[in-house]
Amino acid sequence: MSTLEKGSKKLLNAWAFYDWANSVYPLVISSSIFPLYYGFLFPKENPNILFLGYELKSTALISFVTAFAFLCVAFFSPILSGIADFAGNKKRFMQFFCYLGAISCIGMYWFTADNIYFGIICFFFGLIGFWGSLVFYNSYLPDIAYKEQQDSLSAKGYSMGYVGSVILLLANLYMIIGKEGEEALHAMRMAFAMTGIWWIFFAQYAFWYLPKGNKNADKITKDVILNGFRELKKVQSQLYHNLKLYRYLVAFFVYSMAVQTVMLVATYFGEQEINWSTDSEKTTGLIISILVIQLVAVVGATLTSKASEKFGNIPTLIVINAIWAIICVFAYFVTEPIHFYVTAGFVGLVMGGIQALSRSTYSKFLPKTDDTASFFSFYDVAEKIGIVIGMIIYGTIDQITGSMRNAIVFLMVFFVVGLLLLLRVPKETASEA
Repeated sequence: MSTLEKGSKKLLNAWAFYDWANSVYPLVISSSIFPLYYGFLFPKENPNILFLGYELKSTALISFVTAFAFLCVAFFSPILSGIADFAGNKKRFMQFFCYLGAISCIGMYWFTADNIYFGIICFFFGLIGFWGSLVFYNSYLPDIAYKEQQDSLSAKGYSMGYVGSVILLLANLYMIIGKEGEEALHAMRMAFAMTGIWWIFFAQYAFWYLPKGNKNADKITKDVILNGFRELKKVQSQLYHNLKLYRYLVAFFVYSMAVQTVMLVATYFGEQEINWSTDSEKTTGLIISILVIQLVAVVGATLTSKASEKFGNIPTLIVINAIWAIICVFAYFVTEPIHFYVTAGFVGLVMGGIQALSRSTYSKFLPKTDDTASFFSFYDVAEKIGIVIGMIIYGTIDQITGSMRNAIVFLMVFFVVGLLLLLRVPKETASEA
């Protein structure tokens, strides 16, 4: 292990390289290969699973498992962050969650219809590992980079993650394309194992150079454990005195429920609800759609940034929410592959934009304080709780009505309400603009 000075090029590169390592998880597992594999195991002709004594629709089950995983992360991350900061072993926590997530991905190689409990447990801990490691990864940013370096370093990490994940997905696509039946399913399970191995292997570069932290001489007490929640409560009390930030955060909480839910279920929707002519067409079509979304999202984020410069952040977010609402209505009528490709293109266009602009808008509205970490911790917890609520509502509608179409069109309500709440955010003054 090497000790490098804050702001050094090697240290910054090592931090950004963890994005290269872990970004394969959301692309391969969350967005593309796993939803495909899950759909082949439990096809729409026979979608029900007996799980813990209940008969659940397969897509509803995965929504509920995802919601529970995010609920765990939302609850434990303030506790773990407080302990890690106090004990000075942030890297150990990050390593633990990295290995938990990566080993769970490798374990998914043995996920079969006859091994449903083991597979779901691996899927659950893969989610916990990915999002848990990000809590500590993101918190390193102010520790290793000076303020003037942080924006460019964050963008560099995002870019490296995008490139790395696309490389692995293309390799997986090469393995899977042209195969049918059990041969195709085996190639998909290999993709899960490759994801875990990639994640562990490339993370070592970051772990070698990232600092462990300064250990506090005192013992970890109840106060330390609860400190994260006290910080969140302190931020909550400050929000009531900042009308603009408070109203914006409420609007964000509402529309973010829908944004994150759509991103998490899009491939399941495409797998279940689109009339693919063959399994091979479905596999190729869905993976290409995910790649299209990734590419268009970069363009969308750039266009959104330019639009916000010209028209302001809140007006731009209002328009994006309106587009999202239209997409949800349009998705209800999507049945053919060509319709799905067009929808995927529009999702990519507004997906990258709304995420980037939401976070930067929140940053702009923060009061002048040195304690920005607590405000962003509050933001992250709010986002995760929103995901929990969104996924539970989506899964419940899917389970009761038996159709993901009804669930996806219902999400339109959140975008419309979010749009109306954004209209209530006080306008910028001349000095703020």
